[in-house]
Amino acid sequence: MIMDSLSTKFQQIYANLPLNQRKEIVVVIDEEPLTWNVAKIEIDNESGKGKQILELLVKLGIIR
Repeated sequence: MIMDSLSTKFQQIYANLPLNQRKEIVVVIDEEPLTWNVAKIEIDNESGKGKQILELLVKLGIIR
């Protein structure tokens, strides 16, 4: 349930990003830089990496 809420918050932030900013790196997981676009795909697919991304975005204060 918490992940659904975080996913919704991510979607709201993503929807308001300019298209060119979506190609920028938002997080790095296991030394792999991930763009907003890749993060959205992972979160939409509810993958393990998607959960990690959401947790990092909360930790970084991007999602509250």
